[in-house]
Amino acid sequence: MGYHWPAATAFTQHILTVEQEVCDLCQRRLQICDHRFHHIHTLQGPVAIVCKLAHCPNALCPGACRTLSPLAETQLTLPHWTIGWDVFCWLGHRRFARHWSIPQLRQELRDSYQIALSEDALAGYVQRYQLMVAARQQDATLLAEAYQHLDGLILTIDGLQPEKGHETLYVVRELCGKRVWFAEALLSSTTAEIGRLVAKAKQWAQQLGKPVVLWMSDKQEAFVQAIAAEFAEVPHRYCQNHFVRDVAKRMLEADSHAKVTIRKKVRGLRAIERDLLAQQQASAADAVPAANAVPAGVPAAAEQVVLDYCAAVRGILNDDHGGPLQPPGLRMAAGLTEVRESIQHNLDAKKGGVRRSLCSVWLVVSTAVWML
Repeated sequence: MGYHWPAATAFTQHILTVEQEVCDLCQRRLQICDHRFHHIHTLQGPVAIVCKLAHCPNALCPGACRTLSPLAETQLTLPHWTIGWDVFCWLGHRRFARHWSIPQLRQELRDSYQIALSEDALAGYVQRYQLMVAARQQDATLLAEAYQHLDGLILTIDGLQPEKGHETLYVVRELCGKRVWFAEALLSSTTAEIGRLVAKAKQWAQQLGKPVVLWMSDKQEAFVQAIAAEFAEVPHRYCQNHFVRDVAKRMLEADSHAKVTIRKKVRGLRAIERDLLAQQQASAADAVPAANAVPAGVPAAAEQVVLDYCAAVRGILNDDHGGPLQPPGLRMAAGLTEVRESIQHNLDAKKGGVRRSLCSVWLVVSTAVWML
């Protein structure tokens, strides 16, 4: 279904003509035979592109049946697109450099540029942007330019599984140039399938004319056999991250147990939040206070401080990242200790209008900290 433009849309018109003036075959001057209208969104506003189509007027010429269109149109947009290149690049940059979601992109386009597009349309443009970037990354000429100053290559392969039961995405990267060469989702991790990816990596290295000086992986059996078959003389090193994880396996198990224990001890946050929210609703429903009463903003601000403390504790409990060098259990304990000290500082200063709630949060956090 085509894009529906509002009737009152004001377009800026761009008239384009065919750059070629004469027919390639008979040298007769080309003649305008039709017009094509293409309406697009740009960051400067709606644009109406008028393309003057031309063909050879000589009926006996083999080129008479061919209609030519202006090449300049592709400098503004692509056929059947509803946006220009500027909007397309804007979408790609904010999606992948700033990690904006599709709803965020849609709202910002509507609020800042008055561009109304559906989420499906935006998702389609983002996917095209990904394909274009991937194609550029794999361009042989650009790849050769990126590696012309390097003497050797260090390759690594690893599998990424989004969720259990899904296809595993195997990624081949080059570490000296810090580039992802290619990735492919495989249903099977057999030596034959992995060998096909390793052979492809060998072809890439041969095209660049650079020797592979090292391979790195987690040394799965399929990786070991496939790399040994294609790169018999190249050292195969165990991945440092996997090595550290294996060395720290028992420590990580203990850290995981401590993490579970801490979460069991931190109880009662939800009850505190419910009480404070109920107090806020009751305060809002009360009549206007007397002239000598405490301003309503003071207790409300204090209640919000306690709610912020509760949110901070929840964030600490839900943080599972860190790996073997920064165990999440230790970081969880350190974070809860900081929250406890901060609350204690406020209690010692006798600040806030909800001291009882602050004490409750302090007690909840202290229970977990003392247990450590």
